[in-house]
Amino acid sequence: MRLLVARCTVDYQGRLSAHLPEAIRLIMVKADGSVLVHADGGSYKPLNWMSPPCWLTQADGPAHEDQHGDAHGQTWIVENKAQERLTITVHEVLHDTEHEMGIDPGLVKDGVEAHLQRLLAEHVESFGPGWTLVRREYPTAIGPVDLLCRDADGATVAIEVKRRGEIDGVEQLTRYLELLNRDPLLAPVAGVFAAQEIKPQAKVLAQDRGIRCLVVDYEALKGTSDSSLRLF
Repeated sequence: MRLLVARCTVDYQGRLSAHLPEAIRLIMVKADGSVLVHADGGSYKPLNWMSPPCWLTQADGPAHEDQHGDAHGQTWIVENKAQERLTITVHEVLHDTEHEMGIDPGLVKDGVEAHLQRLLAEHVESFGPGWTLVRREYPTAIGPVDLLCRDADGATVAIEVKRRGEIDGVEQLTRYLELLNRDPLLAPVAGVFAAQEIKPQAKVLAQDRGIRCLVVDYEALKGTSDSSLRLF
């Protein structure tokens, strides 16, 4: 990766035209060929960029290199197959360095819906004493139910697991319940909507549909503690 901090102007020609006036910016050139222009703000989003596959060419401008070899007045032209062009005119170089970063192992996510589902299946007693798991990913004609369980009285319960519980999740569980309750071997089937966070509108809709809501503390669940699980 090459990191260049420079006073520059940037022009884009393609689906539209865009111009960044002269200012100090960070220019990143990644090993995959992508070029990104960042300001000192705006979080992770660059001001302008070109995604691979693209090609970078450099040409000397009217100015000359200084005593350190920094190419003042240099012009960078980045183009892609769609004939989009990013032109970066470097007026003053403040910092220029390259680093070999190697292969990145990628992002390892924790706390996604699949992890919540697995933990709740392993600790199904979190829903209540005497609960048992019938099956994870119980198949239906419109998709799998995350968890199908039986409570202490032997009644069937369908559980929908989300990281963030919103109205769409409640609607999804409602459709599952309508279908499952047609099966005389399962009916009556109750519903539980489980998530790390449940939006107020989703709670209201769930209560209106006769569905219970379970707020899951993922860290506590990993420690097999159920003290922070709350049924509403």
